[in-house]
Amino acid sequence: MALGALAGYVLLTTGFTTLVTHWIKPWGTIFIRLLKLIAVPLVFVSLIKGVSQMGDLTRLTQLGLKTVSTYIVTTLLAVSLGMSLVGIIRPGSLLPAEKTAELNKAYRDNLGDKVAQADVMQETGPLQFIVDIIPENLAMAATDNSKMLQIIFVALIAGIALIAIGHEKAAPLLPVIDAANAVILKIVDFIMLYAPLGVFALMAGMVTDFAGDTAIFSSLGLYALTVVLALGILAFLVYPLAVQLLARYPGREFMKGIFPIQLLAFSTSSSAATLPFTMEHAQKKLGISEETASFVFPVGATINMDGTSAYQAVSILFIAQLYGIDLTTAQLISILLLTVLASIGTPGVPGGSIVMTVMVLSSVGIPTEGLVIILGIDRPLDMLRTVVNVSGDVFVAKLMDKKKK
Repeated sequence: MALGALAGYVLLTTGFTTLVTHWIKPWGTIFIRLLKLIAVPLVFVSLIKGVSQMGDLTRLTQLGLKTVSTYIVTTLLAVSLGMSLVGIIRPGSLLPAEKTAELNKAYRDNLGDKVAQADVMQETGPLQFIVDIIPENLAMAATDNSKMLQIIFVALIAGIALIAIGHEKAAPLLPVIDAANAVILKIVDFIMLYAPLGVFALMAGMVTDFAGDTAIFSSLGLYALTVVLALGILAFLVYPLAVQLLARYPGREFMKGIFPIQLLAFSTSSSAATLPFTMEHAQKKLGISEETASFVFPVGATINMDGTSAYQAVSILFIAQLYGIDLTTAQLISILLLTVLASIGTPGVPGGSIVMTVMVLSSVGIPTEGLVIILGIDRPLDMLRTVVNVSGDVFVAKLMDKKKK
């Protein structure tokens, strides 16, 4: 990010703007396209795998239903917290008004048929949103990132169907899903290897687009502080207080018990990589039963991403603020629901949340190009939100173990 900003500034001041536009910026565009490319298969396969891992419908309707509903509630809380903080702090408002107006004009010029689609939606009635979740054609839905809710719906139905037909009939398909999931995650790894070049190119292009205006970096710093504040409230206030009130377990002891798990999560930036240690340590130090741990933690590593959800909410509204986009109530509700549902399909690997953020941005019509502004500092924030993700898993496991007893 720093090298890209420096290169963009030097080439801007020396009059080589065309070099950036024609020879450097396209490599950043390729990076954005790669993220969009992998979004649909990543969500589809990850969701099917996550739901099918619940084992059977009886388990799903008992412990599974309680666990998943609790995960959804905590995720809704995390998203609402992130949206509230970014609405109060408004990190995107530090950008000069004329630059915001310029970005907004470019955004409006590129709306095209989206305005016409919005007008049609206003005339179709309040239940059209629900109707639109059901695709007429899966192949058509899969070719359009803005129809991600349809992909999520089909994936959820497919996962439940795999449980319903029984393990014996589903057995031939499960290894295929596992293999497909592994292949997609490896592709994400490849894209993340390309990320430094992509961020360099995008940042160089951003500096020339902003004519060297450094106000964007002030906004970026305030954005990072907003994310850290949201994550800190969840990890050090919400979870300890909730575990004391709901699970009748001392909040201080809870924080002391999960600290080694948080350290490993911070160093790996991966809920999946932390999972074996999380399960073992939570049973030994927090007294969570093996039955609860063996079900709640694997499901949580797949579908419970409170830190990621809070981060996505802040990121999406921050980008909207930068572009001067006044989001409607319907769009805010869509962001809330999409972010919660996207957390179910976010893989517990470094960089997975970036793909999900692209998906939500595309779905509500916010320019995905704005993602470049936050990519440069994503890695340390990724480490912090993984800490919150695993902390949320342990909190829910402790709560479920208390209810089971």
